Amino acid sequence: MSEEPYEDAGAPPAGEAIHMPEPSVLPLINAAGLAVAIVSLTLTWYLVAAGLLVFVGTAIKWIADVRRDIDRLPLEHHGH
Repeated sequence: MSEEPYEDAGAPPAGEAIHMPEPSVLPLINAAGLAVAIVSLTLTWYLVAAGLLVFVGTAIKWIADVRRDIDRLPLEHHGH
């Protein structure tokens, strides 16, 4: 047996960076808007409309933020 450490040229480097999204309150607001819309079905259509507006607005903002975040990734991470 050899006492030299094993080296594999094809392995990724140790400690490769992992991309994590930034913290956001948007998922919480999005869920609250949907919950208000669903619960309000038994109360009034005004609250349903308000809840749906909050839900759709935060969904659009959330998707835009994720798309912008993905565009900032290095090119070798696109398409995975």
